[in-house]
Amino acid sequence: MTDKQKASLSQDVVTQILARKRGMCNILELEGRREARGKAIYKRYASLFFCFGIDWNDNELSALEVLHKYVECLDQYFGNVCELDIIYNYSAAFQVMDEMLLGGHAQETNKKIVVKHCKGFDKLEESDSIVHNLRASNIG
Repeated sequence: MTDKQKASLSQDVVTQILARKRGMCNILELEGRREARGKAIYKRYASLFFCFGIDWNDNELSALEVLHKYVECLDQYFGNVCELDIIYNYSAAFQVMDEMLLGGHAQETNKKIVVKHCKGFDKLEESDSIVHNLRASNIG
């Protein structure tokens, strides 16, 4: 898909999801678009919406479960995740997803392990930053 097609699809999916009522199904079939043959799986948590795109053959309930686990991991990592956590720490949100998914398939579903690995990466980045700052201050 071209960037223009991706942007159009994204806008259409967001518009459809926001127009749906709370009690409606969390699965959207994207059959009206030639370039998008799949489903959008979404879930609302307070004011946040999370959405996955899946293939026609993928299990919708499994995708909803992975999405829920992802939100639980974010919640545990950030301590009651909110919009600002994701906006200002989007790389951490992607890091959590990378720990859970590999090639679109769930690899790790234990949220304690996912959060432990992500916090370990944070410590490595912090120590690397400290070493970099020490080296910079010794040079100057």
